[in-house]
Amino acid sequence: MMIVLLLLLAHLIADFWLQTDLMVKNKMKQLKKHMFHHLCTTGLALIIIWAYHFHFANIIGYLLFPIAFIVLTHLIIDVLKIKLLDTIKTTNTDSLKKLGFFLLDQLLHAAMLLVACIMFFDVKATTMLTWLLENDGTNSLGLVNMLLFIIIIFILATSVSGHIIKLLMGSLPSELANFEGEFTFSNKLIEVSDRNKPKIDSNFNEEYHYFIYSKPLHSRGKLIGYVERLLVISLTVVGAYPSIAFIIAAKSIARFKQLDDRNWAEYFLLGTLSSIFLGLMLGFLVKEIVM
Repeated sequence: MMIVLLLLLAHLIADFWLQTDLMVKNKMKQLKKHMFHHLCTTGLALIIIWAYHFHFANIIGYLLFPIAFIVLTHLIIDVLKIKLLDTIKTTNTDSLKKLGFFLLDQLLHAAMLLVACIMFFDVKATTMLTWLLENDGTNSLGLVNMLLFIIIIFILATSVSGHIIKLLMGSLPSELANFEGEFTFSNKLIEVSDRNKPKIDSNFNEEYHYFIYSKPLHSRGKLIGYVERLLVISLTVVGAYPSIAFIIAAKSIARFKQLDDRNWAEYFLLGTLSSIFLGLMLGFLVKEIVM
């Protein structure tokens, strides 16, 4: 189990912690750098596996071949994905299509890691499947595996879930993303020459509409999303499901002014529900594996 968890963790670190937005945007130009940090993280994980499980024996079979297989398959998947995206020409509105490509890409990478474990480290797929299906809390992960599992869940709840929500919501205009609220007031027009005369009714009114925008502090919203999903996971594990409603209520109160705008309210609702859903799914996974 440690071998699988360690390789999955190395992949997530390379893809989400060491990969910048610029590298994602220009992946073909940055492909060498992208593959280099995958080589470093995967290589380090395989060295740990080689030393811990195989005591530095058979360097070719337990280290060099697995590194070559994982890096090569990763390169092939990434190049094929880039070529496919260039052919299809997705637009900013193709949110679900982009999300589908992202999930398929990650599933293929995870599948290749599992294939490497089966080919080079004699990990039995049937044994892993049986362990997952029959795990009732009596099969302890052990301290090392538990630590690896917690770090993987943390990355999935923060960086990976954040990227999924970003793709799902699509490209949002900066005006809407930074919208804080609006107010309107009307002013009756009175000529200067008529100001000293007795008040009379006038049908001439002037209305002013003001929109309030905040500075684009995207990192603040990202951090709120991270904390929100980690809280949902924790509450799900302990079974405190009603408490999750307080998280939604707290976010709604903090954004009360902005909810008057329908477009922003729909944007807020989609992001919040997606975040809560992902947190619940990860919470159920933790509860199933750990508890």
